[in-house]
Formats: sequence, structure tokens, C-alpha cells
Amino acid sequence: MDTVERLQKLLKERNWTEYRLAKEGGLSMSTLQNIYKHNTIPTIETLERICKAFGITLSQFFAEGDVVDLSPELKRLFDGWVNLTAEQKRAVQTMVDAFNHDK
Repeated sequence: MDTVERLQKLLKERNWTEYRLAKEGGLSMSTLQNIYKHNTIPTIETLERICKAFGITLSQFFAEGDVVDLSPELKRLFDGWVNLTAEQKRAVQTMVDAFNHDK
């Protein structure tokens, strides 16, 4: 699977637009459009921004198939997480940290 196919798959899984990816990743639309048109090969920095936006690692981006088997409960949590905004993710993380601190 090439970079464009992987991007399309990740966007579809999350029901994201290219615009949302650009916004979440701090990328310009022209950067993404150049990748899609195969005019440029994305830099490592660009790929890292894309992965950060998706909440995955570079190795997960390039992995064929699932890297880790997730329980249905964790998959549901992950699927919900990837669709949150950065602000929402911070709020959820703060709440989880508070729960863990109480143990």
C-alpha cells in the first residue's frame, strides 16, 4: 500500500476530510494536494504531522494490517478518540489522569 492509499484508508476509517487532516496536522492543503497528485514525496516531518493528527506512530502508518489486536472495548475507545479535536483529547486525558491519580 503506498502513502496515498494509506492516507485515503485512514481518512475513510475516521470519516475525515483532507481539510480536517490538514487542520489537525498543522499542514497546508497544498501539501496534501501535492501528496495526492504524486507531485511530491512527503517528508518525514510531514508524515510525522500526519501520524500525530491521526494519533498513530510512523510504524503504524506503514504497517500492513493491525499492529496490535485490540479488544472490542479498546477498539471502541480508540475509534472514538481519533475523531476528537485536540482540545477534546486534552480534556479526556485530564479526566483519565485524575481517575488514575485517585487509585
